[in-house]
Amino acid sequence: MSKPELPGGTLTLAPELTVSRVGYGAMQLAGHMAFGPPADRAAAIAVLRTAVELGVTHIDSSDYYGPYVVNEIIREALHPYGDTVHIATKVGFLRNDQGAWIPALTPDELRKAVHSNLEHLGLDALDLVNLRVGAQNQAAPGSLEGPFTVLAELQQQGLIKNIGLSTVSAEQVAEARRIAPVLAVQNYYNLAQRTDDDLIDSLAEDGIAFVPYAPLGGGFDPLKAQELDTVAARHDASPLGIALAWLLNRSPNILLIPGTSSLAHLYDNVSSTGIVLTDEDLADLELLSDKADARS
Repeated sequence: MSKPELPGGTLTLAPELTVSRVGYGAMQLAGHMAFGPPADRAAAIAVLRTAVELGVTHIDSSDYYGPYVVNEIIREALHPYGDTVHIATKVGFLRNDQGAWIPALTPDELRKAVHSNLEHLGLDALDLVNLRVGAQNQAAPGSLEGPFTVLAELQQQGLIKNIGLSTVSAEQVAEARRIAPVLAVQNYYNLAQRTDDDLIDSLAEDGIAFVPYAPLGGGFDPLKAQELDTVAARHDASPLGIALAWLLNRSPNILLIPGTSSLAHLYDNVSSTGIVLTDEDLADLELLSDKADARS
């Protein structure tokens, strides 16, 4: 199988941080629902190493994937990372013995999470730490001043280089930016879930990256629609590949982090993001978005 070239170019987030717009989300390297060890650890390592060989420089992870398992696999596969691999991680949740996601936003919990990510990744400082506030694909109401201030303090201590946000509202983004610079926002967004359209555009104006999670559908339920099938047939591509290509086309500040534990899917994801969508394609895909809006 030939290796495709990585499309999409790069995005400079900070003077010391330029990443490929096509990244890799590592969550699926853990077991079912990102809990427990992978069925094939060697295969997980191969996927990571191949992603980097293809030119991926942005890897999204968290110590609560596994828990700990995914960061340990990343370290085994890629450490020492050199200057070209940049790992974004998340804090704000924990996993219990049954795999449930438990909010963990107290100062002690956040400090412990940052140190745990550093240990399991084998780093002295983290390139980007996203504070996850909301759960189940939507922002939680209220102020994030307390937990965000903790991360800002850890940044001042040199343990975090840059701070981002995850599962937050536009109001929470504005609040955080009054405390410290926000480098990226990672929210639930895809072709059929476009609540954050206005937020994406405002972030682009301010040079802040938007990183859509679940880019191919909510959780493990992939996008399915006739519009995707129609456009995919024109390009001899997979429908989910078209959904990725649409995201890369959506705005220049979008960073993709599609996840997979399969080399074949990794190649397909990378190849698909190089598809150039026509005006006809975009009009057809807009119909899918309109249907999703009508159902919401």
